[in-house]
Amino acid sequence: MVKSPGSHTRNLRRVRQGLDLIRELFKNFLSTEKYSLKKAATTAYQQVCAPYHTWAVRTAVSAGMCTLPTRDQLLLNLNETDKSAAKEMRRYIKASSDVIKIIDNLYISRGITLDW
Repeated sequence: MVKSPGSHTRNLRRVRQGLDLIRELFKNFLSTEKYSLKKAATTAYQQVCAPYHTWAVRTAVSAGMCTLPTRDQLLLNLNETDKSAAKEMRRYIKASSDVIKIIDNLYISRGITLDW
C-alpha cells in the first residue's frame, strides 16, 4: 500500500521522508559555517526527495529555495547562535536517525521494500 494514495503506509513513508530531509539539511548546515541554508536545503532535497518527484515539483522546489533566508538571518529569526543551533540540530539528527531506523525496520518486517 506504500504507493496507494491516502494509505497509512504511504503517509508514514512521507513522514519518514520528511524526517530524513530535515536530518540531511541539518547535517549539511553543520558541515561548515560557510554552508548557506539554501545550499544545505538544496543538497538535502536532491538527496532525499528529488528522486521521487516529477520535473514540475523539482522545478517549483528549486524556485522556492531562492526565498530561504541567509544563515545569519535564520539564526537571528530563531534567536539562536551557531553554537546553540548546532546543539539542537545534533539532538534532532540523533533522535530522527533512531526513528527512521524504526520505521524502516517496520516496513522490512512487513515485507515492504525500501526502494520506493
